[in-house]
Amino acid sequence: MPCPFDAKPRWERRKDARPQELLEAAIDLFVERGYAATRLEDVARRAGVSKGTLYLYYENKEELFKAVVRGSIVPVIGDAETSVAEFEGHSADLLRHVIHSWWQRLGATKASGIIKLVMAEADNFPELACFYQEEVINRGTAAMAGMLERAIERGEFRPMDITLLTQVLVAPMLMLITWKHSVGPCPRAELEPLAFLDTFLDMALNGLLPAASKPAA
Repeated sequence: MPCPFDAKPRWERRKDARPQELLEAAIDLFVERGYAATRLEDVARRAGVSKGTLYLYYENKEELFKAVVRGSIVPVIGDAETSVAEFEGHSADLLRHVIHSWWQRLGATKASGIIKLVMAEADNFPELACFYQEEVINRGTAAMAGMLERAIERGEFRPMDITLLTQVLVAPMLMLITWKHSVGPCPRAELEPLAFLDTFLDMALNGLLPAASKPAA
């Protein structure tokens, strides 16, 4: 029979769990209220701790927001970077994988509300906008550009302006986020996200793939 003293005390397990509980409460409130209207005392109350306890982990609201982004969005960007670097199949399949993974891990989750929040409040909080640009947008754009460079070098996509094409490919994903958090909650605003993305991919790939070689005479 295991010694009962081997298990962590309940208070210690609770302490270890607090940062994650605070992040979960923070993302809920940021998505519900926006950045400006979210107060640290409300985050602490939602997490079931005192405001003083919250300050033990996060110095201010800006640091808490950065922790939310680093915990919910940045890892997905990192996985996309790894996929681009290690994928061995056709670039069309890689593009499908990256976009579907983006929806499943970000678009379909609460984290998508953070993306909408940044788009809505960036002008009012330029420091946060610069942080998000550096840690999310720049890395995500670079991963997408790397995927397109790979595809063109292998002859799987036709040559195009990679900088512009990257923005073209990202735009429908941002539109889907905007729809979800603005038009989406309204009655009859029906849009199946994966069907939307597959339709976009079908259109994009038929424009990206090189023309088939003409049959010999």
